[in-house]
Amino acid sequence: MDLESIGASPRITTTIKLDHTHVLAAFHRYRTDAPQWRKVAIVNTICAALEIHAQLEQEIFYPALRAANPTATVLDKSVPEHDAMRENIAKLRSMDPGSSGYDATLMVLMREVLHHVADEETILLPMAEDILAADLRRLGVRMNTRRAQLVSSRPAELAVNTAGTFPVLALTLAGAAAIALISVLRSRAR
Repeated sequence: MDLESIGASPRITTTIKLDHTHVLAAFHRYRTDAPQWRKVAIVNTICAALEIHAQLEQEIFYPALRAANPTATVLDKSVPEHDAMRENIAKLRSMDPGSSGYDATLMVLMREVLHHVADEETILLPMAEDILAADLRRLGVRMNTRRAQLVSSRPAELAVNTAGTFPVLALTLAGAAAIALISVLRSRAR
C-alpha cells in the first residue's frame, strides 16, 4: 500500500458506518404489500450487503480491535450476532416471498441488525477510533480492497437487486452513463 492510496481512503470506521447506512436504507424500502419481485430484490440486497459486511468485519476489523485490546469482552458477542444474522439470511433465501413467514423473518433480521448496529456505533467504533487511530485509513484500504474482491464475484446479482431496491438511483446512474457514452461517441466522431 502506498501512502497516497492510504490518504485517499476513508477510515475503516467510516466505511463500516456507510455499510450500516446502506442496509438501513434498504430496510426502509421494504413494504409488506410490495410486489414479490420487489420484496425479493430488497431482501437480496440486504442479505448480500450483510454477508459482505460481516465477512469484512470478521476478517479485518475485529482482529485489528482484538490485537489492539485483547481483553475487550465486547467483541465476544459480535461474531455470534453475525451468525444469527446468517441463519436468518439463509431462512429468507430459502423462503417463498409470498409465504406467511417471509415478512416476519425479515423483521427479526431487521431487529438483530438494528441492535448490532447500535452496539457497533456506540461501543466498537468509538473504541476503534481511540485505540486504532493511527491505523484507521490503512485498515480502510484493506477493507475496501477486500470488498472489491467479494463484490467482483457477484456483479450481476448485486446490480439487478440494487436496481430493484433503489430504482430511482438505478435510473439516475443509467442516465448518467448514457450521457457519458453519448459524450464519448461525439468526441470520437469529431
